[in-house]
Amino acid sequence: MKLFRPTIIVSAHCDLPCGVYDPAQARIEAESVKAICDKYQANTDPEFRTRALIIKEQRSELVKHHLWVLWTDYFKAPHFEKYPNLHQLFNEATKLAGAGGSKGQADSAVAEQLLSKIDEIAKIFWETKQA
Repeated sequence: MKLFRPTIIVSAHCDLPCGVYDPAQARIEAESVKAICDKYQANTDPEFRTRALIIKEQRSELVKHHLWVLWTDYFKAPHFEKYPNLHQLFNEATKLAGAGGSKGQADSAVAEQLLSKIDEIAKIFWETKQA
């Protein structure tokens, strides 16, 4: 049994030592969603619009994925205690990326709201990196 006992005990704030998480991933995808919404509104070709919607929905799903990773893997209880609105920000942002938001419609204003929420999350994220 001594063979299986760890000889070194390490701990990390997140899944890996910090440096692998960044809200920029969600922001890049959300910027793509907004650009696609703008192009969709400016084009009347049905084939183009269909492709645009498919790609927009894929990018919106990636936004949700990147937000969920930050929410569940990076941020921990001390962060939620220090920033009591953090859960609400993530909830609102993921809903803005979901079926009721950018995934379900091609409205640039919704995509802009999503970008704003991601910016709020990023501000908190970078504050936690300073600590």
